[in-house]
Amino acid sequence: MNIANALTISRIAVVPVIAVLLLFDNLCASLAAAILFIAATVTDYLDGYFARRMNMVSDLGKLLDPLADKLLIATVLIMLIPLGRVPAWIVAVIIARELAVTGVRGMASDRRVVISASWLGKYKTAFQCTAVIPLLVHYPILGLQFQEAGEFFLWIALFFTLWSGWDYIAAYIRENIAS
Repeated sequence: MNIANALTISRIAVVPVIAVLLLFDNLCASLAAAILFIAATVTDYLDGYFARRMNMVSDLGKLLDPLADKLLIATVLIMLIPLGRVPAWIVAVIIARELAVTGVRGMASDRRVVISASWLGKYKTAFQCTAVIPLLVHYPILGLQFQEAGEFFLWIALFFTLWSGWDYIAAYIRENIAS
């Protein structure tokens, strides 16, 4: 166990806490969920920083880090559906992309082919997180319409979700044709 893995595990541990907070559809619970989500996204940056900077890259970290990211985003988006904050079809597309890319990367790995994360995947993650924060807050505060801002960024996230998903699949196809 190292600090990078501990941060990743903390991100996984916060997922059920955020889910429980979203059972209470009020401003205080929404703000608390948003703050925890922000803290979790910061740990995502920090665990990668520590893993690379302090040479703490581990097999456990390689497994848990993407799992933690997917658990966090998928759980929050699913919990936002019954609250009417996100359309179910968008959540389904986002989760389907994550499953498809995970499957493609697994098949590539079986062939000893590494499909590295691309800038599209990083944009996808950034816009998903940027969308989720105001969707969690939801309520207007000081005239700021958080729900509308979240919806705006969710459409951009959807665009990058589809583009990056296609990019991973295309990379896998290119690798298979080349070999």
